[in-house]
This record gives sequence, C-alpha cells and structure tokens, in this order.
Amino acid sequence: MPPKPELTLRCPICKKEAKSTEADFPFCSARCRTIDLGNWSSGEYVISSPVTDAEEEFLQERSSDNRSSDNPESDS
Repeated sequence: MPPKPELTLRCPICKKEAKSTEADFPFCSARCRTIDLGNWSSGEYVISSPVTDAEEEFLQERSSDNRSSDNPESDS
C-alpha cells in the first residue's frame, strides 16, 4: 500500500502549520491540543441540537398553512 501523502493544515488554536505526520495533528503541539480540550470542557464550543419532532411538526403545519392561503378554495 502506498504511503499517505503528507497533509499540512493550520492549527485551529494558534494558526501555525500542523503536519499530518505529527502526533498532535491537527494541532501543532500538545499545548494547543490541551487548550482545545479545555474549550470543549468549559462549554465554549457547542454542537447545536438537532431539530426535534415537535419543531418539525410545527414547521410542516406552518408550511401547509402558507400553501393553503396561497391557493384558497372557493365556497361556491
């Protein structure tokens, strides 16, 4: 199997170059890796929650209400 090509990205913490061959990749150092872990632990980074079923149902009802007001049925 051929060796993987070396990838170089910027460290998300300090923006220095970080090579994929380094142990701390995608960070440039253990220090930046620890800072990132601390950011996750303190709640500075957050992953948004998915849309719940109730929210989806509300959006679908709202969408169908908008469509019915666009095409009103005549009572004649």
